Amino acid sequence: MKRIALIVGILGFAVFGCRNGAQNDNTATNTTNTATNTSAETKIATGNKKLRAVGFTVGDLSNPFFVVMGQAVEAEAKRIGGKDVTVIVASSAYDLNQQANQIENFTGANADIIVLNAADKRGIRPIVENAKRAGRIIIAVDTGAEGGVDATITTNNVQAGEVSCKYIADRLQGKGNVVIVNGPPVDSVIQRVSGCENVLSKYPNIKILSKNQNADGSRDGGLRVMSDLLTTFPKIDAVFAINDPSGLGAELAAKQAQRKDFFIIGVDGAPEAITAIAAKDGLYAATATQNPRGMAQKAVQVGNDILNGKKPKSPTILIPVKLITKDNVSTEKGW
Repeated sequence: MKRIALIVGILGFAVFGCRNGAQNDNTATNTTNTATNTSAETKIATGNKKLRAVGFTVGDLSNPFFVVMGQAVEAEAKRIGGKDVTVIVASSAYDLNQQANQIENFTGANADIIVLNAADKRGIRPIVENAKRAGRIIIAVDTGAEGGVDATITTNNVQAGEVSCKYIADRLQGKGNVVIVNGPPVDSVIQRVSGCENVLSKYPNIKILSKNQNADGSRDGGLRVMSDLLTTFPKIDAVFAINDPSGLGAELAAKQAQRKDFFIIGVDGAPEAITAIAAKDGLYAATATQNPRGMAQKAVQVGNDILNGKKPKSPTILIPVKLITKDNVSTEKGW
């Protein structure tokens, strides 16, 4: 796995001040894969402003999904601006104060583009407004953010919840007990749960036993939350997990408890989830795919376009999902 700089709190963001010189040790290394444009609609602008520095503050770099995003931000920035572009990828650990410090440092160090995976959609507003007043271009990615961001690129998260829970309803033939393994209260997660609830509300014989347990979007969290739910509820027919790491943790909890009476749906299309779905005796039944690499590439492309005076046709770009099940898993590799 290529090295991604993990910056916590207020650390060496002054590298942006020397961004036309040698790379600093805290700067993410270059990637070898050439990123491709994810939409025919947007072309890279050919203005006079050269992309020199990009800062990316992300929810949690212990999640492989966000590691892939960080690698893609770096690769796309260097594809556009050349090998001397400075890229810093920082993990906020879903801590609003820490993320605010990261954005302040990106702003003070004159980053051309700040890519933001907001820890708190509303709470981040004042710091986004400050960065905008300082002239920074801010692109929200994977989840929304208030404060006047220039553009937002996300998965269609409502659709992800809808297709996942329609699969649950169809497989249960409209009757059964469902638990939702929830996650951090960020916009993307809230939308997935909302989409799921919208679908299940149409089935009066489907009961949601639990929907408020936060598994932190992690495998360990999924194991913890699902272990508690299995103790609380003796009869569960299906599980909707807001992402694949928490869903895989839920499957581990089921194995430890020797429970096989339900199936699990996640969101991400992670390679580990693809493997779990392909397993003959596994409980993992499906995952609604996301495209972390494509979202990250698009964020840098749109930011560079704005840097050169070209605004996107729409400030909100939604990337559709598709459901991977045991029926089509043999043709899928994940991201």
